[in-house]
Amino acid sequence: MKFTFVSSELVAENIRSFYFDSSEPVTQMAGQFIQMILPHDNPDDRGIKRWFTLSSSPTEKHHSITTKLAGEKGSTFKKTLLALKPGDEVEVVEPEGDFVLPDDKNLQLVFIAGGMGITPYHSMVKYLLDSDEKRQITLLYGVQSESEAAFLEMFKEYGVDLHLSVNQRFTTESLMEAIGDPAGKLVYLSGPEPMVEALDASLKKAGLPELSLKSDYFPGYENLYSS
Repeated sequence: MKFTFVSSELVAENIRSFYFDSSEPVTQMAGQFIQMILPHDNPDDRGIKRWFTLSSSPTEKHHSITTKLAGEKGSTFKKTLLALKPGDEVEVVEPEGDFVLPDDKNLQLVFIAGGMGITPYHSMVKYLLDSDEKRQITLLYGVQSESEAAFLEMFKEYGVDLHLSVNQRFTTESLMEAIGDPAGKLVYLSGPEPMVEALDASLKKAGLPELSLKSDYFPGYENLYSS
């Protein structure tokens, strides 16, 4: 399907959201991802395709992705994305993925985000906010600097129990302490691929039941938030 570029805006330092209209109805659950195909001249070795979580909620008018930009050191894909003009079209694959809200509305949710791993949580919480659906959510959000923390006002508006960790690595011990008794809880883990792989394994080893943990990783980002 085709997405038509509408606009973009900075949502935090070095982090920009890109807004699109779609050429046809999009079936999306909050937290799902798409693949975007963006042909351009002389692509680097990372190519013309990327996976992005839709940071927008199904309740919103526009579809959005949110990504970190690296300036002159950025990929040719990101530079082409940044150069889009209103009306430009991009090819996308329909949303997919099971990193979504549970059907059981009584489960307490613990969201763990490293860097750009915040995007699926924005989609989920925005959906709950717009739907006037109340759930108990704790968010542990790790960033390199406070200026790179995105979407804080929306999380606060919903009433998320927000814990911002600035330039400090997540540890298994600190996360297990924050999670507490896992009974009646569902833990989500999202961030750079090395962080997610390491913490997924260590949290399970520390006693977090496998069925209580859902993981989603972002390839191409450094392991900045785990130990």
